Amino acid sequence: MNKSLSWFAAGLSGCALLLNSLPAAEVPPLRVLLISGGCCHDYAQQKDILKRGLEQRANLVVTQIYTDDPSTKPPLTILGNADYAKGYDVVIHDECAADINDPALIKAILVPHRAGIPGVNLHCAIHCYRIGNPGEPATPGSERAMWFDYLGLQSSGHGAQMPIAIHFTETNNAIVRGMSDWTTVNEELYNNVRIRPAVKALARGTQTVKNQEGVTRESESVVVWINDYQGTRVFSTTIGHNNTTVEDARYLDLVTRGLLWACGKLDDQGGILPGYEPKK
Repeated sequence: MNKSLSWFAAGLSGCALLLNSLPAAEVPPLRVLLISGGCCHDYAQQKDILKRGLEQRANLVVTQIYTDDPSTKPPLTILGNADYAKGYDVVIHDECAADINDPALIKAILVPHRAGIPGVNLHCAIHCYRIGNPGEPATPGSERAMWFDYLGLQSSGHGAQMPIAIHFTETNNAIVRGMSDWTTVNEELYNNVRIRPAVKALARGTQTVKNQEGVTRESESVVVWINDYQGTRVFSTTIGHNNTTVEDARYLDLVTRGLLWACGKLDDQGGILPGYEPKK
């Protein structure tokens, strides 16, 4: 009996060693759903820039849902389908649908995230799915606040396109550890109407604006943050209007690391967990 148990234990040990020694290629890639389309942006190019840049930086595969409709009510195929994220590990919202305000549609979009599928939200996704006046602070937990509760931050607009100086404020956070401040090309600085208590701001952006009288003032807002949405990890940034920014290696690194964090694939020091590094 003891001899049999010894052989059995040895077999288990051998299996464990084999599993630990599997190359990264044996780890299934993260399944990423990228949703894009709508008003005001070059999504035809940006969706491919994002797909290519993310797949070069981590072991993941991006599937796209895209519409070339340029309206503020783009006919995205996810609308009304609460199962749109089935089979995916994370959803990237990169759509611009500011006038889709039907509560039933918004609830359906949030179903996967309420069920635990992480979210990544880029630029105009912050200005989507708003009910009522977005400049009026929405009460957390209310119907008006559904999308803001998910994001963790409410924004209502932006100023002129001008360079944004990005300053990382949580340098020990796994997502931004080792990243350096930088100044973008012309971008839109989104305002902050209300920030939820569960939010952790990772970077702030500052624009220096000169009015018609020549008076200079600075505008500052949170531009990168993470949120705990009912136990689901959510990463967001308001940066990413222009193609030059989206294809910037620093931006793609930031989005990749935010996505990996949302999926639990970064360690506390910011290292990518084994198997999820980029394929060589």
